[in-house]
Amino acid sequence: MADFGKYKQMVLDTTLKLVDRGLMTATGGNVSVLIDGADMVAVTPSSKDYTQMCADDVCVCDFDRKIIEGEFAPSVETGMHISLYKARPDVSAVVHTHQVYASIFSLIQSPIPALFDEQVVNLGKEVAFVPYGLSGSPDLLKNITAAAANKCCAYILQNHGAIVMATDLDQAARNAMILEKVAQVYYLALTSGHELTPLPQQMADMLVFLLDGKQKAESKRKEKLKQDAGA
Repeated sequence: MADFGKYKQMVLDTTLKLVDRGLMTATGGNVSVLIDGADMVAVTPSSKDYTQMCADDVCVCDFDRKIIEGEFAPSVETGMHISLYKARPDVSAVVHTHQVYASIFSLIQSPIPALFDEQVVNLGKEVAFVPYGLSGSPDLLKNITAAAANKCCAYILQNHGAIVMATDLDQAARNAMILEKVAQVYYLALTSGHELTPLPQQMADMLVFLLDGKQKAESKRKEKLKQDAGA
């Protein structure tokens, strides 16, 4: 059996970091990473207190959600993670959070436009709003997969929270933090009553081009892994 230890440790470290930052609660939210060269993920377990979790508690399952390694059932949101890995070859890590300021926009049904350089070069041209679907339901999978076609890396889930993705788990965690900063500033700016100034379109397009380059590089890396495995 393959050694999944490093992937499980990465999931644990990222989860604890996000809990410590207040972007996830002890049982709210989930984290996954794609196993290199395989249709498998390491993902947080269901109904497990993350503050009491060890690396061995992290699940490994295939794209059919069959458990490959682990004592506990994978998160009920695992299907959402897998749907994103299938739809987006540039994505190798997914984080679903219940972070406070991003969740405000999940209630007022509002996307977040391009406001900051750091936001666009990491998250994309916007933080789109995804219509409601019950946790783990086919509707939620369909809605998030459709939204992900915009090649961005962060989304607001109606009456739920947020989901971010990246080429690796460290970047996914950073993306969650960037999203919360942007959501907080945008919320406060909206309450000021003053006119808001989004990024100039030309600058936003240039920054999206830089993000696209990183995404294409990750897609090529994964394709080479599959080719090498089949050689």
